[in-house]
Amino acid sequence: MAINQKPRLKDSALRRFKLVILVTLLGFLLFMILMETNLFQNFGPWFSDNIREDPYAGFGRFDSNDVLKLPKQTELSVRLEKRNRLPLRNLDLYPNLAKDHIPIVLYVHNRPQYLRVVIDSLSKVTGISETLLIVSHDGYFEEMDKLVQNIRFCSVKQIFAPYSPHLFPNSFPGVSPTDCKGKHYPMITTNCRGNPDQYGNHRLPKIVSLKHHWWWMMNTVWDGLEETRGLSGHILFIEEDHFILPNAYRNLQLLVTLKPKKCPECHAVNLAPSDVKSRGEGNNFLVAERMGNIGYAFNRSVWKKIHKKAKEFCFFDEYNWDITMWATVFPSFGSPVYSLRGPWTSAIHFGKCGLHQGQDEGDVCIDNGLLNIDVKDIDEVVNINSEWPVEVFRGQPGYGAGFRGWGGWGDERDRQLCLNFAQMYRSMPNVSRL
Repeated sequence: MAINQKPRLKDSALRRFKLVILVTLLGFLLFMILMETNLFQNFGPWFSDNIREDPYAGFGRFDSNDVLKLPKQTELSVRLEKRNRLPLRNLDLYPNLAKDHIPIVLYVHNRPQYLRVVIDSLSKVTGISETLLIVSHDGYFEEMDKLVQNIRFCSVKQIFAPYSPHLFPNSFPGVSPTDCKGKHYPMITTNCRGNPDQYGNHRLPKIVSLKHHWWWMMNTVWDGLEETRGLSGHILFIEEDHFILPNAYRNLQLLVTLKPKKCPECHAVNLAPSDVKSRGEGNNFLVAERMGNIGYAFNRSVWKKIHKKAKEFCFFDEYNWDITMWATVFPSFGSPVYSLRGPWTSAIHFGKCGLHQGQDEGDVCIDNGLLNIDVKDIDEVVNINSEWPVEVFRGQPGYGAGFRGWGGWGDERDRQLCLNFAQMYRSMPNVSRL
């Protein structure tokens, strides 16, 4: 009996070992199935073809345990995001910023002929070496990058929107092969992804990039960048087709100082009239009017009010950020949103080509960027007097509450991405600040 016991024990041990291996494999397979199911559920909103009955549903549920549903990044997107963490440039020339400096944010796309003009105008601004210039890029375009890298007249920080549609050639938020193409393409509007806007049109990545970039930039500058997230004061925002006059920065500093005394109800200051064709009244008074989109500056308190309206901003069917602000965000504040400015402009809009009309093949806007702006003596010096009264312009024409929007922003994926930008740097431990 003892002779036959040893082989039977070996067989029994082998069977038990095989059973353990089998149970382990089954457990692993079950775990993988559950993971795939959860992953699909987490990313479901990106691929849904139906807008929720309540478009704001779920926004209030964001907390520190949530995971942002951001698109999978391309290699270029990852590289650019790493560049966002690089230190300031020109520290050897300007090791210290002025104590009360007002940062300037210049947001750009792909109009190098315009950017050259803006950079040249900024180089002649009195006091520009005292402050920080942040250039926010919508996508990556080599010529635009080189122009900014050659700036030597102040400290510079470059940031690139890592989820710009221009960085995703084959997937959302860029052009996806399975995207619906619109009401003019009835053969490819079934079994496709995407929601139409209120006019029946589906998203165009080069159009929605305008609003995405502005909102990403605002959240990044105010809440993400190490250089600015601790600032409570004003930040100036300009675009790549804004010619900045030599007195702009000194006028800006004075307006920021005067705003609490002269116009405590004003939310912002402007370097130019809200009417982009106007050079100002040229009279001896300050102006409080609706906030314009040329050379505007506001502080963190105003940013907090704007950020609280993320749902309104992200779900309004309008691809322009500024019209979205005028038509739905500002009216929701409950009182008029005024901006203080001087009687002469310090910034001039000169562009003929829209932001979405860059240098892409087949969609080129022809404008060589040559200008004939007459810089007068009064544009070289501070032309604001602190003793002047404030004239309030009420009831100005323009977009306001009740306007439904021009569309272009109906896709739920764009809305969800927009909401995610609002949460990138808030209560999200897995998203690092820059």
